[in-house]
Amino acid sequence: MKVIICGAGQVGWQIARHLSGENNDVTVVDNNPDLVRRATDTLDVQGVTGFASYPDVLDRAGARDADMIIAATYSDEVNMVTCQVAHSVFSISRKIARLRSGSYLKAEYGDLYRRDHLPIDVRISPEQEVAEAALQRLASPAAFDTEVFLDGKAQLLGINIDQDCPVVNTPLRQLTDLFFTLRAVVVGIRRRGRLFAPEPGDQLFEGDDCYVMAVTDDVRRTLEVFGKTTKTQKRVVIIGGGNVGLSVARALEARADRVRAKVIERNRKHAEIAADALERTIVLHGDGLDVGLLKEAAIERADAVLCITDDDKTNMLAAVRAKAEGCPMAIALINDPTLVPLLQPLGIDAYINPRATTVSSILRHIRHGRVRGVYSVGDAEAEVIEAEVLETSPIAGRAVRDIDFPEGVLIGAIRKGDKVLKPTGDMKVEKNDTIVIFSLAGDVPEVERLLQVSIDFF
Repeated sequence: MKVIICGAGQVGWQIARHLSGENNDVTVVDNNPDLVRRATDTLDVQGVTGFASYPDVLDRAGARDADMIIAATYSDEVNMVTCQVAHSVFSISRKIARLRSGSYLKAEYGDLYRRDHLPIDVRISPEQEVAEAALQRLASPAAFDTEVFLDGKAQLLGINIDQDCPVVNTPLRQLTDLFFTLRAVVVGIRRRGRLFAPEPGDQLFEGDDCYVMAVTDDVRRTLEVFGKTTKTQKRVVIIGGGNVGLSVARALEARADRVRAKVIERNRKHAEIAADALERTIVLHGDGLDVGLLKEAAIERADAVLCITDDDKTNMLAAVRAKAEGCPMAIALINDPTLVPLLQPLGIDAYINPRATTVSSILRHIRHGRVRGVYSVGDAEAEVIEAEVLETSPIAGRAVRDIDFPEGVLIGAIRKGDKVLKPTGDMKVEKNDTIVIFSLAGDVPEVERLLQVSIDFF
């Protein structure tokens, strides 16, 4: 597949990294020559320097025979015009655009993106994706990472193994014997910086980060098995009242369980916009690092603090300050993956990676086969893929133990009709089943081969 990626920032670079690693023909376009050089020096991609919306630039990038264009520059308008040029001049069949402004994403303006108007096939909103990720973190506060699958009936949980974990030093195969009714599978373990798919004889050690796929009804019990307490979040302080913070506060106001939220926003204009838009949420204008303001927000009585400004270091410092003032749970938004190893020593409980959420959204529309969902784990180290099993797929009609998966691949859950099941070796994967697969990045092409029927997946 020939793909043009417009925008060589963090999101564009990660998408290029994914696709070029799977032997696709990838060209990266950006008006910053340094970013283009970084992509061509570190990845197996071609690079073109110039404005992505210019027809001659897209022509130099090979748009005349491209299968897909992904417009992920920092400008909504450039991304929109790029897709228009790709459609009108070069007839590129698949066009994906990243749009940040909420005004462009309102449902009442959906007709704008029809093929006879502004032909964008898929619209990705980083702010919406990050807001949803923040809400998921709040829903599972004991997990450092989480994502839902199978229409909310299964959930991926990232759990840190500490010394109080009841199942530490226990072979994974024994977990099935000890908790035979628990519908949960350990699909990935990160140990000393290395992520791998475990074997049945592998054990969990103190300091490991493990990824567990659990049926949603069993999430609370799963966390308890791993020594984590679950507590309902009734009071939340949000530091950062921009688009993401406002979206989270609105969602909390709409919930039936009446979460009490307070927002702290440094920018007066943003604070005023948030105050006008929210009904029951108190908005405070000031610096989230200010101890006096945190006390005014009653941080010591809050169940969690959500630090989601547009600055990583501010988020980290605000999380540390909030915990020092008595808040038991701190979640920080972190764009720079090199900062993630610092979070645990600082006592920050969980983080949100906006780049990973955006990359996951784009990959969902790229993967071969009948793929319904994709989640990028860590620094693009692995993917969790939800896909429907088609009749002519190589895995249809075979028992789980007989499927020739690579070592870095595990099935986490299987949905048969309305039931979500924990996979067992003798369980048959049948047509129309939906499966959730954990795969290390290098094994994704083989997973796609096992899922797909033909290349005409559009």
